[in-house]
Amino acid sequence: MTSGDRGHPPEQWGSSLGFVLAAAGSAVGLGNLWGFAYRASQGGGAAFVVLYLLIVAVVCLPVLVAEMVLGRSTGHAPLLAPITAGGRRWAPLGWLFMAAAIGILSYYAVLMGWTGRSLIHALSAPLPADIPAAERFFAGISSGGDAVLGHLISLALTGVVVAAGIKAGIERLTRWAMPLLFLLLLALVIWAAFLPGAHEGYNGFLLRWDASKLTDLTTIRNAFTQAFFSIGTGIGAILAYSTYLNRRSGIPGEAVAVVGMDTAVGLMAGCITFPLVASFGLVDVVSSSTVGTLFISLPTGLASLGGAGRVVAALFFLLAYVAAITSSVSLLEVPVSSLMDRLGWSRSRSVWLMVLLIAVIGLPSCLDVAVLERMDALFGGVCLIAGGLLLALLLGWQVPDRFRTDLLESGSSPDLVRLLRWALRWISVPAISLGLLISIIDLAKSWSGAGA
Repeated sequence: MTSGDRGHPPEQWGSSLGFVLAAAGSAVGLGNLWGFAYRASQGGGAAFVVLYLLIVAVVCLPVLVAEMVLGRSTGHAPLLAPITAGGRRWAPLGWLFMAAAIGILSYYAVLMGWTGRSLIHALSAPLPADIPAAERFFAGISSGGDAVLGHLISLALTGVVVAAGIKAGIERLTRWAMPLLFLLLLALVIWAAFLPGAHEGYNGFLLRWDASKLTDLTTIRNAFTQAFFSIGTGIGAILAYSTYLNRRSGIPGEAVAVVGMDTAVGLMAGCITFPLVASFGLVDVVSSSTVGTLFISLPTGLASLGGAGRVVAALFFLLAYVAAITSSVSLLEVPVSSLMDRLGWSRSRSVWLMVLLIAVIGLPSCLDVAVLERMDALFGGVCLIAGGLLLALLLGWQVPDRFRTDLLESGSSPDLVRLLRWALRWISVPAISLGLLISIIDLAKSWSGAGA
């Protein structure tokens, strides 16, 4: 690394806490609340959780550190950072970051729209009394004008935050949103623990052990997808945030804090969802649908509690929307910072051009849930894992001295740096390669089966 290859972003985080909260906000999103319960129920409960935790701690953490190093050491946005570090042949990684962030946000904003519409409904009208009524309500908000409007409003709100800048926009949002998110989660976890059937929910999902699921291809793919989507490694969002870090920030400690907060949210969300599912007899709905947990089963179950159920539903969907917008702003920052870095455009111009583009790309997901699910599998799964693999190869093998020098210069222990670099090379690269191969094979099989 040389001083001449470092860009000079005009902004910086107000504090290390501001960065950690923003990065954790990037990681914590609907994937924790929406995807975790569905994938855990498909993956045999505890077996999925074990695989997920293993992948997060051993595979994702070193890659997250590498992504943060790449952003800080180059000072460039996701499009240019790989070129700055590894030369022109690494340009495809920058474009992969752009494609992944834009692709994910295009359908993520649709999910945000559904969430916002469900929040408004919980505040203004009775919850659906049974599954058919909930399915009719969901069909109404997930297609046509309602879905398009929710998509556009969510993108507009995201654009307003990102256009305000790092300190005045993103950091200000996450400083109040993340504490609120944890308070809402804690309140709902305590409430769910006293539901009739809560114990059966913990046993049936989180504590149910099926060792055969540890070698099941779909469970492995789901665990990799959940880990990478949840942590956000491989999209370039954390890289974009890391360009605004100062040289004294202790990246390994901040990465552990981000991973820890994200994992805690996922597990706490499971401790809300699973007791609800067991208490209200909604197991089949959850295990058969990616959207069943959040938008069909929970409102239906809570309806039986009358007014108290509506309060809980409103709190839950408020929690989900707060989690979603902290993630969406990080996704938008990837292409926005890249346009600013590459073309010298203003932040405002970059934001609203990208909002317009992403709004158009997301229209098919607004109109067809099957398109949304395929976008999620491709961009939120395969592209994310591929981005993580290329990051590990770049920082672990192509420019390992950049990885080592940046961490040592910021005060990290030499032994810790050696351990992280070894894990990046010899654990992350092989494990992600295997996960990517399994994901592609399993996804191809599922798509060919659906096509048949």
